[in-house]
Amino acid sequence: MPYVVTENCSGCRFTDCVEVCPVSCFHGDGDRVYIDPGACIDCGACLPLCPVKAIYEDYDLSGEQEKWIELNAEMASTLPTIRKKLPLLEGAEARRASLGF
Repeated sequence: MPYVVTENCSGCRFTDCVEVCPVSCFHGDGDRVYIDPGACIDCGACLPLCPVKAIYEDYDLSGEQEKWIELNAEMASTLPTIRKKLPLLEGAEARRASLGF
């Protein structure tokens, strides 16, 4: 089962997760990152590195979070691959604090 990036990533774009991905399955836009489910090998290396707990295995998503499975697949197919850590978005630390992390 592939991993999925959920709503907690929006507005911060911490990309610690990107550098440990052995298959470069992360894609990103100006607000967040997405995981390509076809490329993800379910290694779990990214999971502990997300400081806002935005990454889940797809079978661990709640019913309301399941929309992120399709959205990750759709967005990853249209966005560039990210292989290196990007600068944080302005307000990222405040966003993390508002999420309780």
